[in-house]
Amino acid sequence: MLLYRPDPDALGREARATTREHGRTFAAACRLLPGSARDDVYRLYLVFRVLDDLVDEEDPRAGAALAAVECWCRGDAATTREAAVLEELSRRYPLPRHALRDFCLGMRHDMEAGRFATEDELDLYCYRVAGTVGLVMTTVLGTRSPEAERHAAALGMAMQRTNILRDIDEDLAAGRLYLAEETVSRFGWPQPGNREELLRDQIARADHLYEEGVAGIPMLRRGRLAIRAAASMYREILRQIERDGYGARAGRAVVPRSRKLVAVMRSGTMA
Repeated sequence: MLLYRPDPDALGREARATTREHGRTFAAACRLLPGSARDDVYRLYLVFRVLDDLVDEEDPRAGAALAAVECWCRGDAATTREAAVLEELSRRYPLPRHALRDFCLGMRHDMEAGRFATEDELDLYCYRVAGTVGLVMTTVLGTRSPEAERHAAALGMAMQRTNILRDIDEDLAAGRLYLAEETVSRFGWPQPGNREELLRDQIARADHLYEEGVAGIPMLRRGRLAIRAAASMYREILRQIERDGYGARAGRAVVPRSRKLVAVMRSGTMA
């Protein structure tokens, strides 16, 4: 049931623009999606991006926006644009409402500035804020096996762990730390020039998740090229961190476009 009805044309334009502006790597991969799914994926990206930005920017509307999606997940009417988008998409795809509820839990963890005592707790967080996105994507792209969901969640978690390593300095400057306390205790505070061992450990964990995630791509019914491209380009951020000397200097690892293309070709996407 819809109590909020967005203009579909305006929504589509905003969804495409938002994906291209805020998710450039993802937007590049989306070009490989079949046209029948591409616009729906853009709409999903818009929902996740709006909720994440409201939380990240400490917008006072964040709690209500999350609550509206949580209510929709319980079967209530869609009262916000984000919930209305999900309602409309749910008429074509079996969106996993439990995964969307878990995503909101991850956002609420951020609102509370929660910490992670262990790697298991960090994995749970990565599942909630990104593994769930993988689960939702599988319903749009379709799967050949129930196992695809586990692999999709792993790929999302790998990408989130990559985000964390790429953004360490930005997060620290904002007073945030997305690393497990047990890991920081073991390897030391992640200051520039003194975090190679920590980054080697964390990169290995992310690479393991990528391997698990990529193994599930053949189980998708469509969009396999796009997902493989996204995984390859995102994983290349880890290789850039290594090339940059494992955080020898402060700053975000930036992968040149040429290296992204090479990574995609090596993955077999262009074959």
